[in-house]
Amino acid sequence: MNSALVIIALTAILALALGLAARRGVRMTLEQWTVGGRDFGAPLVFLLTAGEIYTTFTFLGGSGYAYGKGAPAYYILAYGTLAYILSYWLLPPIWRYARQERLVSQSHFFTRKYDSFWLGILVAVIGVVALVPYLVLQLKGLGIIVTVASYGSVSSTAAIWIGAATVTIYVMVSGMHGAAWNAVVKDALILAVVVFLGIYLPFHYYGGYSEMFRAIDAAKPGMLAFKPTGQSVLWFQSTVALTALGFYMWPHAFAALFTARHERTFRRNAMALPLYQLILVFVFFSGFAAILQVPGLTGGDIDLSLFKLSIQTFDPWFVGVIGAAGVLTALVPGSLIILSAATLIANDLVRPLSPNISENAVTLIARAVVPALALVAVFFTLQGGQTIVALLLMGYSFVTQLFPALICSLMARNPMTKQGAAAGIIAGAAVVVYVTLTPHGTFVSLFPFLPPKADDINIGFAALILNVVVSTVVSLATRPSAVPVASHSG
Repeated sequence: MNSALVIIALTAILALALGLAARRGVRMTLEQWTVGGRDFGAPLVFLLTAGEIYTTFTFLGGSGYAYGKGAPAYYILAYGTLAYILSYWLLPPIWRYARQERLVSQSHFFTRKYDSFWLGILVAVIGVVALVPYLVLQLKGLGIIVTVASYGSVSSTAAIWIGAATVTIYVMVSGMHGAAWNAVVKDALILAVVVFLGIYLPFHYYGGYSEMFRAIDAAKPGMLAFKPTGQSVLWFQSTVALTALGFYMWPHAFAALFTARHERTFRRNAMALPLYQLILVFVFFSGFAAILQVPGLTGGDIDLSLFKLSIQTFDPWFVGVIGAAGVLTALVPGSLIILSAATLIANDLVRPLSPNISENAVTLIARAVVPALALVAVFFTLQGGQTIVALLLMGYSFVTQLFPALICSLMARNPMTKQGAAAGIIAGAAVVVYVTLTPHGTFVSLFPFLPPKADDINIGFAALILNVVVSTVVSLATRPSAVPVASHSG
């Protein structure tokens, strides 16, 4: 057994131990299991928010996209920063309403705001559908990390099963508390590893950043610029808008918000998190450094670039440290995702259909659903397929359809009716499904009157525009008309 595998195995054991230990002294009611009793301070909320952001997507997808696509990777740096700025105003009113109503899930929020059982069901279904590719993303990344970092000692399939089992066990036992404890270790480790790699690799192979970019531009002219079509500037703008607006629409992001003790936590974090986003610059540097050093990776293999270069550069023990950080970037977000999906199913699908069910029964159902969700995610992960970035963008295309209804619900006088909200969400989601599942489906093929350039618009953002139009029209048609006051003559 090589030293890299030993370090990775010890990290997985540590994650499981911390996850189980977090259960101690806590009575696992639904509120404790899902949102940590709403008693987390600013540091834990910060780490949970970052834990949801800095995932295998950061470790593999960011570096892989920089390696394989070049300039389009910059969208990853832009959208998080915009989302954090938006959070300064967006999150406090969501938190206040959720605390007042004792809400534990995103779907619960929409049900109460729109006083609609069926809208809550729709939001729960959208959430679960979007979370599956996000969970697949984590397991796919975990399989890549463990296989490559262990020098092939552990197969990707075995790593995926072990990772899924680890997350399932500590989420069932400790819920949000287990995710929070592991987030502390994960963020400290990933910060150190990513910054080191982003500095060391460019200087080791090229002598500096300027020299690295000059060498790339000379070997692959145009790679560091946006393409005229496809992933063009228009694609970049629409993708940044889509992902920034959808950033907090993920069900597990909602659940993390509910854990805070004070609303000022969000404003403090909104000022600090954009700086934390700078970690991604070092991820890109690692991916760019690999372009000329490990050439020839294509398709889904671009996600291997960081580890291929690391194995070429470092001793096995340090590859194990990098692998350990990567494992935690899969387990922490994976636990938040599976926890949120289980809560949506138990609290927002089962409970509304069984109004007399007790809270203890809902908690038991949610915990029982966790292994079933893990099995579904493992199944889809083992089917192979798209790159990590493609999986994430697919999920974003779904969850961002909830944004218009959310914003309207926070207004003093909500201009959107429950019928309008539902119609808009369904229309947007239907466009995403059509383009994703149709072999040659595009936005222009769906609406032929549009110019060909419109196909550069991210499909999720295009669907969002249609969502707003449909929800506006339906809301105008279904808004209750004011009852005229009868006049009386003397």
